[in-house]
Amino acid sequence: MKVLVDENMSPALARSLNALFVGEHQIVHIREKFGPGVKDVAWIGQLSTEGRWIVISGDRRITRNKAEYAAFRSSRLVGFFLSKGLYKAPVVKQMERLLALWSTIEKQSDIVAGGAMFELPMKSTRIEQLKV
Repeated sequence: MKVLVDENMSPALARSLNALFVGEHQIVHIREKFGPGVKDVAWIGQLSTEGRWIVISGDRRITRNKAEYAAFRSSRLVGFFLSKGLYKAPVVKQMERLLALWSTIEKQSDIVAGGAMFELPMKSTRIEQLKV
């Protein structure tokens, strides 16, 4: 699985996940792949041309901005967005929840079409598809 961790999340989180899953998954932070400040529409388009990528993000703006939403929905990407509470939690809590939900993220990303978006909950083990 190829996973991109978005700009609003810790690069250390991406590096840690990548080290943990070395040889099994490729996990990169957006700044590592595109540099700082890349526009959402640009990276969404680029990643989509590279095939199936999983995006982990705290940036729910993608679901509200018409251009970004349209780009994502028509892409080959699958998005997992941190719930508001999880986004505001310390990075250790974010890592804990990602690890707790990792097998669900893997399974869900295998069975959905590109452009799908899900919310990663703070407490529940159930991932809900975003209704936007």
